[in-house]
Amino acid sequence: MEIYPGETLGLVGESGCGKSTVAKCLLGLTPPTSGNIEYEGQSLTKLKGRSLKSFRHETAMIFQDPYASLNPRMTAGDIISEPLEIHKLLKGAEKKQRLDELLDLVGLPRMSKARFPHEFSGGQKQRIGIARALATNPRLIVCDEPISALDVSVQAQIINLLKKLQREMGLTYLFIAHDLRIVKYLSDRVAVMYLGQIMELAPAEKLYRSPMHPYTQALLSSIPIPDPIIERNRTRIILRGEVPSPLDPPKGCPFATRCPHATPTCHHVRPELKEITPGHKAACHLLGEIQNTKEDPAGKASLSLAK
Repeated sequence: MEIYPGETLGLVGESGCGKSTVAKCLLGLTPPTSGNIEYEGQSLTKLKGRSLKSFRHETAMIFQDPYASLNPRMTAGDIISEPLEIHKLLKGAEKKQRLDELLDLVGLPRMSKARFPHEFSGGQKQRIGIARALATNPRLIVCDEPISALDVSVQAQIINLLKKLQREMGLTYLFIAHDLRIVKYLSDRVAVMYLGQIMELAPAEKLYRSPMHPYTQALLSSIPIPDPIIERNRTRIILRGEVPSPLDPPKGCPFATRCPHATPTCHHVRPELKEITPGHKAACHLLGEIQNTKEDPAGKASLSLAK
């Protein structure tokens, strides 16, 4: 899959399918066992030392748990300004001015920089995490379920803040979440992952309006609709069985063991992620002719951050 400058790519899927692993591999926190990750044509899997530190200057991450991602022994000001010290960007009065600017950006009072994490609410803690992510003026921010630990009312505030910052600063987001409604609201394109594989990739409106892959259809059917009449009359897709072990995935399509439409070919031949309609890709034998009837080995993953 690719992420384009200035867009939000939503990444959805069941727990354990590999979403957070993708995020950690992208930032170099976890080395990939195979495949390649490129940033503007440069392979990130080979970066080390100063080159890796230079790349991290242009990227940042907002973590899932605002309670665990902040050092309880550091003040909010020290937490936010730490990236500036690590990358040796600003010192003294310039660092203090940048800290005040970051607090203003995320809607926190400047006096809060002297307070410790336990003195903030959950939403305020996440704002500190966002300010820390913005400190080095990154181009790409990985949002790993940044709102799942927050109350619904606070979730809306954080989502609107992320949209505002993207609009003003031209940020690029990889947005990982379980809430499919929020992903639709925030994302330009959405990638659906299952057992470490991309099952479908399409513009958000297109994917939610006409999902092609059986797994995507099952995911979207699980979204509750706040209309009792529609909710009562619609057909839910209930998947049977358990997700296979990532240590021993099926030979063919990863979803074949739970797919209600699976054929013998699905159990032996891994489908490629192909463009079915303009901008809409899916990995399913049922959506097109099978080009190769031989057993396909698991393909190597590739993530590209396009120019």
